[in-house]
Amino acid sequence: MARDGAVYACQSCGAVQTKWAGQCPACAGWNTLVEELQSRPPGALAPSSSKVARARGLAFEGLEDETQAPPRIATGVDEFDRVCGGGVVPGSAILLGGDPGVGKSTLLLQVAAEAARRGARCAYISGEEAVEQVRSRAQRMGLADAPVKLAAETALRAIVDGLKREPFDLVVIDSIQTLWSDAHEAGPGSVTQVRAAAGELVRLAKSRGVAIVLVGHVTKEGTIAGPRVIEHMVDAVLAFEGERGYPFRILRGAKNRFGATDEIGVFEMGDAGLREVKNPSALFLNTSGERAAGAAVFAGIEGSRPVLVEFQALVAPSAYGTPRRAVVGWDSGRLAMVLAVLEARCGLSLGDRDVYLNVAGGLRITEPAADLAAAAALASSALDQTLPQDCVVFGEISLSGEVRAVSRMDSRLKEAAKLGFRRALGPAEMDGGGVMRTTGAGRLADAVRRIGEAAWD
Repeated sequence: MARDGAVYACQSCGAVQTKWAGQCPACAGWNTLVEELQSRPPGALAPSSSKVARARGLAFEGLEDETQAPPRIATGVDEFDRVCGGGVVPGSAILLGGDPGVGKSTLLLQVAAEAARRGARCAYISGEEAVEQVRSRAQRMGLADAPVKLAAETALRAIVDGLKREPFDLVVIDSIQTLWSDAHEAGPGSVTQVRAAAGELVRLAKSRGVAIVLVGHVTKEGTIAGPRVIEHMVDAVLAFEGERGYPFRILRGAKNRFGATDEIGVFEMGDAGLREVKNPSALFLNTSGERAAGAAVFAGIEGSRPVLVEFQALVAPSAYGTPRRAVVGWDSGRLAMVLAVLEARCGLSLGDRDVYLNVAGGLRITEPAADLAAAAALASSALDQTLPQDCVVFGEISLSGEVRAVSRMDSRLKEAAKLGFRRALGPAEMDGGGVMRTTGAGRLADAVRRIGEAAWD
């Protein structure tokens, strides 16, 4: 029987139940409900909150009223500032998530050090490492001379009291799952503790005007651990991504109240920390020698930045009864659709052959404009015909085999021209503007025919 004041909170999704069950009714996770004590019933407001609300009243303003843009703290790490919308806003709360070992702590230590060198008052509070470990990493990265205040603490009360005593502009908390509050009996990392720690730190950021960056662990599904309410509480949610075996790291904005979402920053991991990559297109392309059959360069858009990346495909005879379908860096469902369109609308027989598709450099592509690039790489491999070395490909494919126009075609072509490309295969509506020789294809069958016949002129 549950104790008085006890509830069962799901450690995966944060749902609260009044009694224990083997499976969470909200997220269907097994053995995720843990008993936790609460000080008041769920959803009840503190008495002081209602009194303040009644006394203060409610003031309305019009949409036409002028609002000044929020000030920004330029950290000196341009790729990080780009994803944040031009810098860190004072009084904002940022949640950074990523896989273990991807470099979250390295990135934020570098951000704090560069911001401190520019005059910002910065603190780095670690709940996972001792001060000596953080200092040793800073020395290895060449940041030992940066005036960053270090601390190792997990008690939420001690952290809040310390931040109230000494003013800071930027504070890094690594990580939110290690903090615990003595006001709750649940253990560190539980839904109750994570929610309480995040709420207290967000209130501190708003009241003191200090920008706080929280590091969050991720689950095996790749989502940030803890209740989803944390992502609603903070002002920005950033994801730090990277494939093991590749030195490249992508900082991607999933939510940003002060800037654009889906903006990316590109870094390269080295012995001395992370190095910013100003031109990611050159990084993800193979510029050595002739392009092999099965390779197509895709002109994509990541946030506000055009990025060129190479799609690599291999279509080979199957040695087993069931052909293999393997894809890295792209959606497997999207690959199945493109293969079906190639077979049904273009006459390519791929049902009895193994198909492998890879996005070079470890980058993950999600936009539909990559359909034609993937189809061109698959057709090039199946027909054993190479695409021109100076050709880029983009376009969305419908189930009827039509090649549809995509957004920002001019930006894609300009980025390709800047890197030396002179041809483009894409929708019939695109216009090279005298810089690119465009080959428009109204239907996918037309593009496959050009690839098979090498009819580019």
